[in-house]
Amino acid sequence: MNPVTTTEQSAVSLKRLKKVYVVNEQESGTRAAFRGLFHRRKVEVNAVDGISFDVKPGEVVGFLGPNGAGKTTTLKMLAGLLYPTSGEATVLGFVPWRRERAYLRQMTLVMGQRNQLIWDILALSTFELNRVIYGLAQHDYESMLAELTELLDIGHLLKTPVRNLSLGERMKCEIAVSLLHRPAVVFLDEPTIGLDVTMQRRIRLFIAEYNRRYKATVLLTSHYMADVEALAKRVVVIHHGKLLYDGELSALVQKLSSYKTIVVQLGDCRTDLSSYGEVVSCEDGRVTLRVTKAETARITGRILADLPVTDLLVEDPPIEEVIERVFAQENP
Repeated sequence: MNPVTTTEQSAVSLKRLKKVYVVNEQESGTRAAFRGLFHRRKVEVNAVDGISFDVKPGEVVGFLGPNGAGKTTTLKMLAGLLYPTSGEATVLGFVPWRRERAYLRQMTLVMGQRNQLIWDILALSTFELNRVIYGLAQHDYESMLAELTELLDIGHLLKTPVRNLSLGERMKCEIAVSLLHRPAVVFLDEPTIGLDVTMQRRIRLFIAEYNRRYKATVLLTSHYMADVEALAKRVVVIHHGKLLYDGELSALVQKLSSYKTIVVQLGDCRTDLSSYGEVVSCEDGRVTLRVTKAETARITGRILADLPVTDLLVEDPPIEEVIERVFAQENP
């Protein structure tokens, strides 16, 4: 049951991949609605508009974009659930939409808003069902189940009806059941959506550990930038179905952030620091300043020389702000 590795340079490869939906467009008003019964106007929507990128074996890549950017559509094509309109894609050397059994045994798609667990039976019963579907040997199944149970701490949940699980508990079981067959490629679509901060962190730690143990290739979408920062050094950003950026997350931050944040710990908030930079906030003596990147070193030196500082931290701007700038200019 070792994960399958590809001899190709890329585990996932997309070349000018495109998905176009043809939809009916209806005008408002009774007369227009009646006319639409006989003469429907059709428009083409480019959900994915000719994107190309590669993911190396064992790499974790953040796949980012706003709602409607085409992320989920792309993952569904890579998982073999949708046919593309044009273009090419291979995963582990397979063409996904051919849905060959050998391919399906080596990949998984986890969608945070979709259920794989059967609602009215025990979680463990769905696990058993997947063992049969994937034809797992009993020994391999029990070994992997024990490993996933330990990593995700779900032993006490397995004999609970799925309908009685909390969202966080169910999400952990959803991830575990999706990985029972030890896939070499994992597509994760919003795996931590709706979870509290503690549960998000536990899921992130698990994904990182699974990647480390099995050298699995991971393509991750998430609106929680903490997920991306914790797991992926590289990000692919799309908007309106088009590729906007493909590269190191740190390089994107350096390219688009024109300022840094200086956090200064003082005794209280009575000291006016506006002469050093833009005061973003002050709480319990902790002042946050925004300064231009070019002036950061000089202003930091001034603050340390002029003020009774107990602690000082220089940070890049939040990743969320950087990604918003990518979406805004669409040509980073």
